[in-house]
Parts: sequence; structure tokens; C-alpha cells
Amino acid sequence: MHKMIHARLKVARDDFDLDVDLQLPGRGISALFGHSGSGKTTCLRCLAGLERASEAYIEVNGQIWQDSRRDHFIAPHLRPVGYVFQEPSLFPHLTVHGNLTFGWRRIPAQARKVSLEQACALLGIEHLLERKPATLSGGEAQRVGIARALLSSPQLLLMDEPLAALDGPRKREILPYLERLHTELEIPLIYVSHAQDEVARLADHLVLLEQGKVQASGPIAATLARLDLPLAQGDEAGVIIEGQVSSYDTRYQLLGLQLPGSSLALRLAHEPLALGTSLRLKVQARDVSLSLVEDTHSSILNRLPVRVSGHQPADNSAHVLVSLDAAGSVLLARITRYSADQLGLHSGQQLIAQIKSVALLG
Repeated sequence: MHKMIHARLKVARDDFDLDVDLQLPGRGISALFGHSGSGKTTCLRCLAGLERASEAYIEVNGQIWQDSRRDHFIAPHLRPVGYVFQEPSLFPHLTVHGNLTFGWRRIPAQARKVSLEQACALLGIEHLLERKPATLSGGEAQRVGIARALLSSPQLLLMDEPLAALDGPRKREILPYLERLHTELEIPLIYVSHAQDEVARLADHLVLLEQGKVQASGPIAATLARLDLPLAQGDEAGVIIEGQVSSYDTRYQLLGLQLPGSSLALRLAHEPLALGTSLRLKVQARDVSLSLVEDTHSSILNRLPVRVSGHQPADNSAHVLVSLDAAGSVLLARITRYSADQLGLHSGQQLIAQIKSVALLG
């Protein structure tokens, strides 16, 4: 059976209306992304049953949790959902072990999807089990909160801005653990955030919400690359490429990453990794310049032949956004309108994209 999450939701309030029809993959990480007040948390609360939408149809991998037309509504405590909030809200009087096992003990052994040992290993909290919550850092407490949600053996994991309350170093500490959940567990995860880099690093599918409506929904690489969406306009605009390690230059400590389905490769300074390792890269639009001919004397390491597939004005009148096809991989470039005129920029044009910086996500 094809796994899928379908949520058709209508919520009417005095100051806000939510009207969405979400069709999400039934595995991997789907991100709900948008400004504060766009409806992200309301969607999660409806999925969890914490808020009852006036009109709703919710189906998770073949199980119908709500159908307002038939007055069918599964109560929140009966939905197999793990919910991670911004604050972990651990029981202060219990140890980490006590917090983890509080709900887990109530689940019949045969129904448990994740063992206590597996949850602790996935989140790297084995050494914290005898500690009380008051002695944990923010990042440690959130990792315990995520492990506790996993131990509820959910069929769907919901995360509402789980890193929002953490500072930069704590966010960087916890992101690798979220990536491990993605690669090592079959449980689908819906992740709410307004941080584009977080979403770029973690998500497979992206839903862009604006004022209670879906502006766009699709695979993350294709959605981030769309010129018609506001994501392409901001300073963080860029694309994601899933590369594979194809070489390593020991003399210069440069990793070669082959672009999917092509012979083109990018290089970046990095420690060696096994050939064939899949890696996710982000290339910022502001780090891509364009040239009519290849400059072999440049210090810019990555120079790729590309074809212009589209262009439009940026969010200010001095710049132009350009969509580029690099042998099947999409790049975005943000250049000045003056440069566009000097290049004679037009769709179908063959150019060289010079990539000043490639960020490895993860």
C-alpha cells in the first residue's frame, strides 16, 4: 500500500481562517514552513486531535482519524501520535529514566515500536538516565522530550518548532539526532519551523503556508528552487542538491561530490568520506555568479556549465533571480540587473555558473 498522510482541514476563528488540503508522504520528514500566524501549529494540533476542526478529514497511512461528514473523531489520547513541543515539559520530580518510562510502561509490550535502549541510543542520552531535568541543558532536555515521544510508539511524530527555544550551539547539537530519526526510523515526521536552514537540512517534503492557506507543497529541492515563491526572494534563498561522494583529493583535502544523474561534480574542503556516501548540499543564490566563458584563472573552485531556464526581478529593483539547469540539477543565482544586461541574459542561454561556496548540510 502506498503510504500517505491526507489532512483536509477548515478552522474558522474571529481573527484567522485555516483552509488546507495537505497530501504528504507517509514516510520521511514533511516540513510545514511559514511566518508566525500562518497556521502551522493549528495544523499540528488538528492532526493530534487537540483542536477539532469544524470540517476535517484526516487519514494517516490508511487509518481514518477524523471525518467530520460522518461525525467520526478519534480522541487525542487514542491517536498514535508523538508530539514534541518547543519546551519539553519534563516531570521535575522524576529522573530522565522515570520520564521516559512514565508513558512507555502503559503500552503493551507487543505494541511497542521503539525500545527504551533504541530511543536512548538514537538521541544519545544513555548517560543522562539518572539525572533530574533541572540538571539538564536545554538541548539535553529536548532530546529527552523527543525520546519520550518516540517511546509512545507513534504512527506519526509531530514536532512544533522543537529548536526554537535553543541557542545556536544547542541547535547544532540536536540537529544530527533529528537526522538520525530520519534515516533510522520508519515513523513519518511532520516538522513545523520558520527557520529555512533547519528545514533545508531535514525535510524531504515542504509545505509553504501563508495566512492559513497552502502556497506550495512538494519535494523540497523542487519547491525551494521555484522562482514564483517568496522562498527564492530572501537572503537565505538557495537550492538543495543531494550529491554522492565520488572522489577525494588527499593533497588539497577536497571532497568531490557528483550531482545526481550527471557527470558534473562539486568540490569542497572536507575530511575524507567513503565513496558513494550521500550528502545534502545547499548552494545559496547569492553565492552563484554567471559568466559567458569559463575563467580557469579564478580562485572559485566550482565552475559548472548551465542553461538559463528562467529569470525574474528579485525583491529589489537592482537584482534579478535566475533559475539554471546544471545537467538536471537546479541552481538559483541572484545577480544585479546590470550584470544581466551585460550577459544579454535570456532563457535557453548557455553560461558558466561560478559557485563561491557550497555548504554541506549535516
